[in-house]
Amino acid sequence: MLFSSIPFLFYFLPVFFVLYFTMPIKARNVVLLLASLIFYYYGERGYVLLLVFSSVMDYTISLIVEKYRGKPAAKAALLVSVIGNLLILGFFKYSDFFIGNINAVFGTSLPLLHIHLPLGISFYTFQTMSYTIDVYRGQARPQKNPFDFAAYVTMFPQLVAGPIVRYQTVADQLTSRKHTWEGFAYGATRFIIGLGKKVLIANTLGELNQAALASGNKSVLFYWLAVVAFMLQIYFDFSGYSDMAIGLGRIIGFRFLENFNYPFIARSVSEFWQRWHISMGTWFREYIYIPLGGNRVSKLKWVRNIAVVWFVTGLWHGAAWNFIIWGLYFGVILTLEKLFLSNWLKKIPRITQHLYVMVIVIFSFVIFHLESVAGITEYLKGMVGLMDVPAVNSESAYYLRSYGFVLILAVFGATPVLKNLVNRAKLNPKLQPVAEALTPVFNIVLLLIITAYLVDSSFNPFLYFRF
Repeated sequence: MLFSSIPFLFYFLPVFFVLYFTMPIKARNVVLLLASLIFYYYGERGYVLLLVFSSVMDYTISLIVEKYRGKPAAKAALLVSVIGNLLILGFFKYSDFFIGNINAVFGTSLPLLHIHLPLGISFYTFQTMSYTIDVYRGQARPQKNPFDFAAYVTMFPQLVAGPIVRYQTVADQLTSRKHTWEGFAYGATRFIIGLGKKVLIANTLGELNQAALASGNKSVLFYWLAVVAFMLQIYFDFSGYSDMAIGLGRIIGFRFLENFNYPFIARSVSEFWQRWHISMGTWFREYIYIPLGGNRVSKLKWVRNIAVVWFVTGLWHGAAWNFIIWGLYFGVILTLEKLFLSNWLKKIPRITQHLYVMVIVIFSFVIFHLESVAGITEYLKGMVGLMDVPAVNSESAYYLRSYGFVLILAVFGATPVLKNLVNRAKLNPKLQPVAEALTPVFNIVLLLIITAYLVDSSFNPFLYFRF
């Protein structure tokens, strides 16, 4: 069930809110758990049992770790959790990838399994695995109530596409969170804004990207239009989902950490990744990079650590070589920045720093989008004018005019300009009452526009579901 769908917005969500807020506080986690299982079952049917199994496994293992803390049995239990979660993720996400590569290398003809990828499996396996690791490290106390723990794992606002919520972030809130009108109002506004980012901007840019890729009348402008549209589509798709998750969480009393912080204003690629998909970057740093030794090792091992992290980051995004290449591409860039490029960047004008980041990032989305090396090479050649195509043609000019307003809106929306203007208005004593009065009006009008768009359009994918 998509957040950006009529059944979720006008059937599931209202019924959930009525049941949730009319139940006693002690029963609300049970309501949240049941609603989350129904939410997941709606889209995945039998795979809800896999979600339940993952929750039960790590709940049980955490109690074993706590009981035998400091003994070999605790470490053995932790290994069962890590291996078990990786086997689940590996089987459902990477089986055909490994079989295909074995066939290619050894000339075999092993049949592919064609296993359906369960929604959110990359997120909830990481969450439950990190929970067990944190219990083992003593950074989190095991949750004794199985229903509260299951509510954390299955929580529908962030279940299928993150952000990756670590247990200690919400541990206290699971049992003693506050529900306020201020929180409800903030959450509703945040949710509607995220919904608008997804439906009005990401979906429209997706249409432009598909049209540009499908066109047989290519031009250099078309190549650039397609990749920029895809890059911004990914951003507004995923950051919009994160906004909706954070907003829904706030409505029911949870405070999830931010997942995006305007990455396109970054002045280095390192800063870009500190601002993009923050929960994922934090997870890989805490559970892979630091355990490998981080940067407190020899330079050679430090480079190895970066390479391992970015190889895994690429593989986590998808079972295809282009994702691995994409990850290693960033691993190389980040290594160079840490070795010497960062010092050079500090000496050049700020606008040049931004241009450097944007070129690196835009090229990365070509790798991220196209599955074959040949396709990536051809596309990059087209972008720099090495293909036998004109710079601009009538078709690409038409699409630029048709989607120009959305592109401009997306560019401004990807920066804090609009947010800063609104915040200044709210801090101005004369404008504050007007801003507060217009907020609910804005939310209602925006929701009506979004609803009209959803009723009229059939193009409504969530790109990160495939990762």
